Amino acid sequence: MAEMGSKGVTAGKIASNVQKKLTRAQEKVLQKLGKADETKDEQFEQCVQNFNKQLTEGTRLQKDLRTYLASVKAMHEASKKLNECLQEVYEPDWPGRDEANKIAENNDLLWLDYHQKLVDQALLTMDTYLGQFPDIKSRIAKRGRKLVDYDSARHHYESLQTAKKKDEAKIAKAEEELIKAQKVFEEMNVDLQEELPSLWNSRVGFYVNTFQSIAGLEENFHKEMSKLNESLNDVLVSLEKQHGSNTFTVKAQPRKKTKLLSRLLRKKNSDNAPAKGNKSPSPPPDGSPAATPEIRVNHEPEPPSSATAGASLPKSPSQPAEASEVAGGTQPAAGAQEPGETAASEAASSSLPAVVVETFSATVNGTVEGGSGAGRLDLPPGFMFKVQAQHDYVATDTDELQLKAGDVVLVIPFQNPEEQDEGWLMGVKESDWNQHKELEKCRGVFPENFTERVQ
Repeated sequence: MAEMGSKGVTAGKIASNVQKKLTRAQEKVLQKLGKADETKDEQFEQCVQNFNKQLTEGTRLQKDLRTYLASVKAMHEASKKLNECLQEVYEPDWPGRDEANKIAENNDLLWLDYHQKLVDQALLTMDTYLGQFPDIKSRIAKRGRKLVDYDSARHHYESLQTAKKKDEAKIAKAEEELIKAQKVFEEMNVDLQEELPSLWNSRVGFYVNTFQSIAGLEENFHKEMSKLNESLNDVLVSLEKQHGSNTFTVKAQPRKKTKLLSRLLRKKNSDNAPAKGNKSPSPPPDGSPAATPEIRVNHEPEPPSSATAGASLPKSPSQPAEASEVAGGTQPAAGAQEPGETAASEAASSSLPAVVVETFSATVNGTVEGGSGAGRLDLPPGFMFKVQAQHDYVATDTDELQLKAGDVVLVIPFQNPEEQDEGWLMGVKESDWNQHKELEKCRGVFPENFTERVQ
């Protein structure tokens, strides 16, 4: 029975609420149609507009404050990783290592403290401030519904009074409902009339306190952080004073072991090769890459005597034959051009390495890049250009040149271009060449990035 009674009460409340909603809907329709007047309160409407504006501003401020806190946290993580990197690269034997580690720890604690104080003094206060808006918003909506109920009760009472047949019982009941609806509405209206203006005015003090807290916390944070940065700077200055004389070491590009072994084997084979007068091996069959006519380069000046103009010039032990000698031919006189010279040049460029083609093109007219014809006697065979060492280089193998900053090196082509590693050149130091005039004893490879071209 109790359960049924409870259900009956619930059903009655539901029916009452449904009836209220229908009455309110009907009253609003009549008001919109102009058949019933609506109670207006312009002052209260202005308070509601201010309330909505204040809620919008507060919500935006809360969102931006959370974004600011997220940025602080991200900066904390970035700063922490940066300090961890410093701790890793700071070698144990460097002075100030313990001080640098302590500064990193204090830096991390300072970020944590700053973030926590922002949460306590800004974000939580912001949440409390916005926490009062949902209740007031709900009361404003309820006040609007009670106003419609009051207008509806007033209209019903007035319609009964103006009816031709008056029913005093209905008029008395309508009057009672009107008084009750008016009382409920006025109680809510009076409370909101007092709270809304007070809440609107409170925004100034809240904004001031919030931004003052943020500004003060940020100021103190940067002061403490500045002290840590000054301490870290002092540690690094001390480190620089003790290690500042050490220059940054320029490293050569690593050489490939396969080419290094190949060079050593070829050098060993050349030492065991037969004497120059022995018969050279038979030429390869036609059609193979090695069957291409060999273009030899002559770096010795041509004798002025006409008697020797058509004769072959003597060959250096480490130098190929004349530049224009093709398959046993001889060099024509200076200024003359043979019909097959162009074809020979094209064949050379397609079959010989780039460094030999370049040397051939530079010497075919009797000149050498970087020097005049008269100066060719003082340059090693195949000379291409000069470089000057910008850094010291300590040779790590027997076929490498030992360089000191300022040494001038005469660059020559590799005997076998396939042995040239990327970033390495073949050459002879100018001082060694001027003293010995022997390539086999003086030449060697060296890293190109340790030098700078001068001619």
